[in-house]
Amino acid sequence: AQLMESGGGLVQPGGSLRLTCRASGTIFRIDAVGWYRQAPGKQRELVAEITNGQNTNYADAVKGRFTISRDNAENTVYLQMNSLKFEDTAVYTCNIRGYRDYATRWDYWGAGTQVTVSS
Repeated sequence: AQLMESGGGLVQPGGSLRLTCRASGTIFRIDAVGWYRQAPGKQRELVAEITNGQNTNYADAVKGRFTISRDNAENTVYLQMNSLKFEDTAVYTCNIRGYRDYATRWDYWGAGTQVTVSS
C-alpha cells in the first residue's frame, strides 16, 4: 500500500490549511489512521489519529484547532488545521497503523508534506 499526502504549503499565522492523505493498494487490517509531524531538530510527534471506532486523539498543542476526519469509501484521511501558529511549522506525515497480514503488525507511512507558518 502507498500513502500520498497533499495540501501543505505556506500560510500566515492564524490561517488554515487542509491536508489530505490518500491510500492506494491493499491493507489487511486498519486499526487507526493519523497524522504525525516533525519540526527541524525535534522528534516526530503524533498530531492526531482516528481509530476504526471513530475515536479521535489529539496532541494537546493542537486541540481545538485541528480536526481529523476520514472517508473510508475514498480511502482518504484529512487534517483540517485552523488558527495556525509558527510552532506548527513541520513536515506532516500520514500514517496507517494496522496489519499487513493476519499476524504482522505494520505501520504505513507517506512521504510527508511541508507546512510552513510564516508572516
